[in-house]
Amino acid sequence: MSEEVRKRGIRKTRRGVVISRSGDKSIVVEGERRLPHPLYGKIIRQRRKYHVHDAGNIAAVGDVVDIAECRPLSATKRWRLVAKVEHGGGAQK
Repeated sequence: MSEEVRKRGIRKTRRGVVISRSGDKSIVVEGERRLPHPLYGKIIRQRRKYHVHDAGNIAAVGDVVDIAECRPLSATKRWRLVAKVEHGGGAQK
């Protein structure tokens, strides 16, 4: 492990689907967790939206992307785009 990673710590990463292009260099990604209900055991889905910095404007609505935690970039953006994993259908305008 390098000194920089050890000093800064391991950053969280998530995978999700782009649900909106909220502006220039910004996207909204919906991440989903599946976990069993504590009492009944049924698998339930929990969803959360992440505001993500997309410096190259490469992601489109419907794409599956990897995102990583970073320093605050604006009032709501705390994540950055790492990679576009899969091209989605996207909405037709």
